[in-house]
Amino acid sequence: MLRSVFLFGPARLAVLSTALGLALLFGGKADAQNAPPAGSATATPDNAILLTIFLKHDQSRPLAELNAQLAKQGFYKAFPPPGVEVVSWYVMMGVGQVVTLRLPASRLREVNRVLEDTAWGAYRTEFYATYDYKAVGLGEHDKAQ
Repeated sequence: MLRSVFLFGPARLAVLSTALGLALLFGGKADAQNAPPAGSATATPDNAILLTIFLKHDQSRPLAELNAQLAKQGFYKAFPPPGVEVVSWYVMMGVGQVVTLRLPASRLREVNRVLEDTAWGAYRTEFYATYDYKAVGLGEHDKAQ
């Protein structure tokens, strides 16, 4: 039996954002001819997503070796791709680096490919689609006071 589920507030936004991203990713044929040109779109309020990326260090290898591999693979030359905004970039001790980017959903594939080509081996990667909740959360806090 099919049931309807009604979502409100942030949960609805998260589901809709995920659905939009998946539709953009898988809506067409998955080949290079249908991919948008790299760097062809810029983030606007109606198409931007936030993407938080965990770049987890390979702790079995010394840092100098990891940095040499990143240089050899062209990581810092390619990441972040031109036109993708870096919202934050922190070192999380014991984990690696945590980077949050703002980009159009249509460029998600491009960011993923840059990391696959230049970061793998030195880092294990995790990706989290996120959205800016600061104003809402602080507004709710202020109302509760």
